[in-house]
Amino acid sequence: MSAYCFATARPSRRALACALAFVLFPAAAFAADEAADAKTLDRVLVIGMPTQPLTFETDPKLPRQPVPASDGADYLKTIPGFAALRNGGSNGDPVLRGMFGSRLNLLSNDGSMPGACPARMDNPLSYVSPETYDSLIVVKGPQTVLWGPGASAGTVRFQRQTPRFDAPGLRAQASLLGGSFGRDDQMLDLTAGAAQGYARVSANRSQADDYADGNGERVPSAWMKWNADVALGWTPAADTLLEVSAGVGDGSARYAGRGMDGAQFRRDSLGLRFEKTFHGALRKLQASAWRNEADHVMDNYSLRDPNPLSTMPMAMASNVARTTRGGRIAADWEWGSLALSAGLDAQRSAHRKRSAMGRGAYAAKPWAQDARLRNLGAFAEATWTATPGQRVVAGARADRAEVTDLRASTGMMQMLNPSFGQTRRDTLPSGFVRYERDIAGSGFGWYAGLGHVERMPDYWELFSANMGPIGAVNAFAGVAPEKTTQLDVGAQWRGDRGSAWVSAYAGRIDDYILFRYASGGMMGRTSAVANVGARIHGAEAGAEFRPAPGWTLGGSLAWAWGENADAGAPLPQMTPLEGRFTAAWEGERWSAGLLLRAVAAQRRVALDQGNVTGRDLGPSAGFVTLALNGGYRVSERLQLAAGVDNVFDRAYSEHLNLAGSADFGYPADPVRINEPGRNLWLKLSVAL
Repeated sequence: MSAYCFATARPSRRALACALAFVLFPAAAFAADEAADAKTLDRVLVIGMPTQPLTFETDPKLPRQPVPASDGADYLKTIPGFAALRNGGSNGDPVLRGMFGSRLNLLSNDGSMPGACPARMDNPLSYVSPETYDSLIVVKGPQTVLWGPGASAGTVRFQRQTPRFDAPGLRAQASLLGGSFGRDDQMLDLTAGAAQGYARVSANRSQADDYADGNGERVPSAWMKWNADVALGWTPAADTLLEVSAGVGDGSARYAGRGMDGAQFRRDSLGLRFEKTFHGALRKLQASAWRNEADHVMDNYSLRDPNPLSTMPMAMASNVARTTRGGRIAADWEWGSLALSAGLDAQRSAHRKRSAMGRGAYAAKPWAQDARLRNLGAFAEATWTATPGQRVVAGARADRAEVTDLRASTGMMQMLNPSFGQTRRDTLPSGFVRYERDIAGSGFGWYAGLGHVERMPDYWELFSANMGPIGAVNAFAGVAPEKTTQLDVGAQWRGDRGSAWVSAYAGRIDDYILFRYASGGMMGRTSAVANVGARIHGAEAGAEFRPAPGWTLGGSLAWAWGENADAGAPLPQMTPLEGRFTAAWEGERWSAGLLLRAVAAQRRVALDQGNVTGRDLGPSAGFVTLALNGGYRVSERLQLAAGVDNVFDRAYSEHLNLAGSADFGYPADPVRINEPGRNLWLKLSVAL
């Protein structure tokens, strides 16, 4: 087995492939003896369901359709209300209810990993491989204050759980995935431990070639990425944990909608975590510290040939890096019917860059730091159970945010920067209150919550725009903090043969940060950023029904609406109405399912307006796609899953889209990038 690995595997994936072989081979051999131990199959995940009001939680290791995700944004699309702005084949930028960027608080192991590209080519979830995590937790809306500042649209947490051992043992999870367009993934998660501690190693490698759309046209979209993380934990008692962790990763990606590709996505991470539980009023004490660095290279020559007719006719590269350090300390208390979590969190981020004409010339250039960002926050969140089935949840936090402009000059002409050396400081309050009610014996419950968040403009909003608001010397000096006030209401029902849920929201955003784009001629596209008043509202709903043993029917709807209240015009980049219908059958060993996805046309657009990643290109057509999946449980430990996405090989594009780059033959006028055509995949998963 090992000789085959070293003879055939590429050097970059040799070690992981061989490790997987040693895990999978004995598992497969042992599987034939386990027929009596077979259990109900894990269904392929197609629609996420809420676990409590406004909260969705799932296991990212579950098979998922469409084709299992290569990044965090792709996995989020299984939750109604989420979409992603496609960059290429991977590294999409997540959007929730039409809100994007830092309105979503994106965390991995409760640490922040903001990317470094001024145009979010490497957004935070580009560095997340979902299958190496144990849980994904999403809270929609401004309905928690526990996990950092500015989460007006929601909070997303990819988490690794703490392994516990009563006796010495070994646990392993591994998977292999192959599919159309050269898709080739390997994942290994291995933990060894005893009562006194553990060691865990998580590693993955994922790659794909350019895909073909439904017309058979090649779309530049190839990627390769890998990650490796190790954690060492000391558990001297059942109530105590001390863990140190480290991780590294890298990759590359071709982008059909950008003038450059991602030639490097280097990640370096360090973490330290302490937890102790108690039996009195103080229930738990948590403390953590982390350091994450993104070192990203963009160029127009590694994965393409420079186009002499484009705005970048010569070989050139830009190297940007961002180092973020942070920490958190929190205590959980409980006094009868009142539970409280309170603490402090802080983070500091430094951004630097260098660039040069010529292949590889940037590496000889010195780094120039252009921004420094800091935040210190205090938070408290409490749950009061007034009577059985009636709860009031409330939270408050205050953040002291600080940003320093370190650019001595700006623009291609290197003009003197009038805000050089200046520091902005703001104190930003946030809070919410939510009432939850369960009707005893009915399976029915409902909730209503009101939240307010004030968000400091992020790096992309302060430093990437060519121009700031009218009357301001630049974006750094003129863009005001964004203030969101939002009402969230909803209801859930769970019965013996089904469940259903519905949620709705309505909000007012003061000083909404809006980008406008214009053609800059030979200088390319130019952008201006300003604050406007905005209104948003929308709804999501879902249901599951089990008409017979083994059968489940389900569906979901999601709709978002936004308006620039100052102009009486639509907000850009709003996701259109989307519906999903699923049917699944589960037997003792076999399973099968389908996903029908229908997306309405989007006619409410704001041309050449959007965020730092993308802009509205015009109205978009609706579409319907069908996907099929199936699974076979070889044993309790070994499972096969397979799927066909876009069964009818339809040519279509999403409303949230980047215009195709002229470097890849797209016309100068905006043209949407099509989604993949028919896509087949097969996944083998094992757990020991």
